Amino acid sequence: EVQLVESGGGLVQAGGSLRLSCALSGFTRDDYAIGWFRQVPGKEREGVSCIDVKDGSTLYSDSVKGRFTISRDNAKNTVYLQMNSLKSEDTAVYYCAARLSGGLLLYINIYDYWGQGTQVTVSP
Repeated sequence: EVQLVESGGGLVQAGGSLRLSCALSGFTRDDYAIGWFRQVPGKEREGVSCIDVKDGSTLYSDSVKGRFTISRDNAKNTVYLQMNSLKSEDTAVYYCAARLSGGLLLYINIYDYWGQGTQVTVSP
């Protein structure tokens, strides 16, 4: 059974950094993508970044480009989201999700499995 478990959220001041982790288990293939999404109460979930686990190619939303970095450690079955220069508008619940096919896309409805989410709060 595919499982994704996020960790690393917390409270940080604006301008600070956090690193989120997404621990992966149950995958029986190596050609999949992992995406990071975030959601604020009352708003739609939005795509932040994704990575092709096999070749390491990445995609970022315009709102985080240059500040966030997605990476993977295949030996540890973990995908990371390094978040620097955090802003108050980055405050959200962050989710990682898995898509069991190739291609870098950040559309919510094409991801097959989701983690439970981790809260990130950036104080002004």
